[in-house]
Amino acid sequence: MSDENLDANVSVDWRLHGVRVVPGNSLDTNTAQTPGMNRAAAIDLARVGAQKLWAGTVTIHPRAKTGAHHHGALESVIYIVRGRARMRWGEQLEFVAEAGPGDFIYVPPYVPHQEINASDEEALECVLVRSDNEAVVINLDIAAVEKQEEVPWIDPIHRHHHD
Repeated sequence: MSDENLDANVSVDWRLHGVRVVPGNSLDTNTAQTPGMNRAAAIDLARVGAQKLWAGTVTIHPRAKTGAHHHGALESVIYIVRGRARMRWGEQLEFVAEAGPGDFIYVPPYVPHQEINASDEEALECVLVRSDNEAVVINLDIAAVEKQEEVPWIDPIHRHHHD
């Protein structure tokens, strides 16, 4: 619904055009996919009329990693619900950082990246939010590098530690 529909002289049926609850068991898996992960849409244009956001879930199975990809002009935010994520990014996926439950990851537009489940036993479960209602995914053909440059999280909560 656009802002002009919110004119004071126009009556809006908030029952039809108000808050929408999308049950977790009704997400749509018919969305752009990358090998090694399962994406499911909760919030997008088709499902709820979202104009500027896409939101859904991502599951990466134990020991799995995605193919290298980027999301065009879209910004992405990943929230880790369960498991341990290892993110690799860069022209040759040469940078690496890890995140766990409660952590947020920001992926800027056009950044080549790869998500890796750092656990051998536990699925990596995430909530994903993007800055547009279309799920743009450009899968890339990048050979993984042998040695990555580790990039520690830089903020007051996450202290840098060596494994």
